[in-house]
Amino acid sequence: MMSRGNGLLTSSVWLVLAFLLVAGTANSSVYAQPTDREAEFEDLARDVEALSREFGIYKRVAKLVSPSVVHVEATPLPQYRFRRDVEEAGSAVLVRYLGRDYVLTNRHVIKHSRENLIRLELSDGRKLEPTKIWSDAVTDVAVLAVEAEDLVPARIGNSDQAEIGEIVLAFGSPFNLRRSVTRGIISAKERSDLDLGDGEVVYQKFLQTDAAINPGNSGGPLVNLRGEVIGMNTAIASSSGGNEGIGFSIPINIAVRIMRQLLGDGEEGRGFLGVTLDGNFDTASARYVGLEQRRGARVKLVTEGSPAFLAKLQIDDVILKFDGMRVEDDQHLINLVQRTEIGRQVDLTVFRDHKNRAMQVQIGKHKDFAEVLEE
Repeated sequence: MMSRGNGLLTSSVWLVLAFLLVAGTANSSVYAQPTDREAEFEDLARDVEALSREFGIYKRVAKLVSPSVVHVEATPLPQYRFRRDVEEAGSAVLVRYLGRDYVLTNRHVIKHSRENLIRLELSDGRKLEPTKIWSDAVTDVAVLAVEAEDLVPARIGNSDQAEIGEIVLAFGSPFNLRRSVTRGIISAKERSDLDLGDGEVVYQKFLQTDAAINPGNSGGPLVNLRGEVIGMNTAIASSSGGNEGIGFSIPINIAVRIMRQLLGDGEEGRGFLGVTLDGNFDTASARYVGLEQRRGARVKLVTEGSPAFLAKLQIDDVILKFDGMRVEDDQHLINLVQRTEIGRQVDLTVFRDHKNRAMQVQIGKHKDFAEVLEE
């Protein structure tokens, strides 16, 4: 009996051991999944940490640039208060020029207002009134003088060095939501021939970006990952009135050049080509020189010794393109030339003898030819 009992006991022991082994295996499989998941979560945390170090650059740029961003509220004058095209809020950026602080923005943000109706809100909550306004309709640039202590001007970059695909951040007040930041890339450069509504902005060499730009972003800075302003957000292409991934910024090199002209250089800073244009150039005249329809600007006279003279432009040449921009008429060409950087080599497309010709001209300074023009 004892032997049998021992035999039964031994069998029972083996059954118990087998059960425990199976149960242990089952339990280990139950707890294996969380253990594996924990490991995955830990791996994910490490990856996120690495990503945070990589993309923490956005936080650093936002922290550095935000104190230079300005929210603009411009109450329109009575005669404009009921117009649908009037924007009463926008954005801007603080800049320093010749030791003084200014606010740089789009003209269309403040063009229907005046100094005592404009409120500039800084990132620290202070509100200022501009003491003086300068603006240029052709480029949609406006400069506002301000007086305050401890202003933080932005760092200005070189928009000529901006590349397609470069990551950028857009700052401003979309839909009046102050201190907003969006991210994207530069999608294209030198966009022109855009229909911007009122048709005043004829000097167009925009940076295109997919960083979200909406009403209220106008005048705010477009910034590279070095924290440098490379553009001033100006317009969007949209069928809905909101962001659809196509926004346009004035290259900061152009905005700063216009600012300098407005603040000090005046006539001295104007570009000069050296041609007298035909203000009566019409469809009949265009067909006479061989064009199917009127386009471009016809040359009536070339000033001796001028950039046009050195480039071998001739009477009856029709200038169709200037620096990649299609020339609409004589006044359009004048505006393009005057706002081009002095000394810059510019490509022209000229219609002569029933053919398009590619030419180059180096833009001169208007002041250098003032005496010749007065003779």
